[in-house]
Amino acid sequence: MTRHPKLFIYDLDGILTDTAEFHYMAWKKLAEELGISFDYAFNEQLKGISRMDSLDRILALDPSSGGFTDEEKLKLATQKNENYLELIEEITPAHILPGIEAFLEANRKSDAKLALGSASKNAPAILEKLGLAGYFDYIVDAAKVKKGKPNPETFTVAADAFGIDYPDCVGIEDAAAGVEAINRAGMFSVGVGDRAYLSHADYLVAETSELDFDRVVRQFGKKKRRLLKEWKHDLEIDES
Repeated sequence: MTRHPKLFIYDLDGILTDTAEFHYMAWKKLAEELGISFDYAFNEQLKGISRMDSLDRILALDPSSGGFTDEEKLKLATQKNENYLELIEEITPAHILPGIEAFLEANRKSDAKLALGSASKNAPAILEKLGLAGYFDYIVDAAKVKKGKPNPETFTVAADAFGIDYPDCVGIEDAAAGVEAINRAGMFSVGVGDRAYLSHADYLVAETSELDFDRVVRQFGKKKRRLLKEWKHDLEIDES
């Protein structure tokens, strides 16, 4: 049982950069055109989930807006994405969140691989705009998975691409659905954000500037040692 991670899987929005405001503005524009209003608090529910799931939650705010066919919903989701693409044209390396480049550098110098696990089909383009594409060995975006977060598929697909056991992986997320997906995959979860939403993370920091690569590796090792101790204890009970 290794005590050092073999793979780090990063979320995009809220970890590498904060495009949450762009998503919020894009969804809000679409919603207002449909006569639906929502606020930042509701927007928290949309973090980490797919475009179609986000649309369904927004439409559910107004029961009278029901009756859309799948084809109509697809057109609405496409319109939101067009709104979003216009907004993210502004993204540059200056939009990388504090502490992330140092963390990625430390990750690259270690033996652990790097993967991106994002619900966004625009992830590769955003990585290029940020100047971070060269750090990543593999990208899992919405086109590579059938089930979005909190289903663990985004993270298991990344691990499977390298043939790495799930317990040897670390996932870094800012969304409750993302942390749940990491946990369900049997990986070590690092949450970035408010404890009120992310208390289920194995390790939690308030913001990206607090992320420290060596500290995360140590916390990963502590969990490994605890699990090994529990396994040995259970084995002794079974043999007694």
